Amino acid sequence: MIDLLRRALTQLGVLAARPLAFVVVTAYGLVWLWLDPQSLNWHGVATLATWFMTVFIQRAEHRDTQATQAKLDELLHTLGSANNALTRIDERQPEDIERHRERARKFD
Repeated sequence: MIDLLRRALTQLGVLAARPLAFVVVTAYGLVWLWLDPQSLNWHGVATLATWFMTVFIQRAEHRDTQATQAKLDELLHTLGSANNALTRIDERQPEDIERHRERARKFD
């Protein structure tokens, strides 16, 4: 059950970086405005602004992380003695990566 929750949360973070997340937040705001325009006061605007900024920040962070991973993958491929299996470690869950890093530190 915990593993399923971890995977779902990771996938949710990835989905929040997709353009569809922006569409969903926009659609939610438009439906909110259509159903109850009086409730969209400054609290509602602040809520929508927070959601939009969350989507924008998540997208930028995801892009930066993917670029960093691509650069690291290229470095690993150019080093003959590097463990090329590490190029796929970003597909694992964060807890698994932390355990891998702890094991690797024991050998330093």
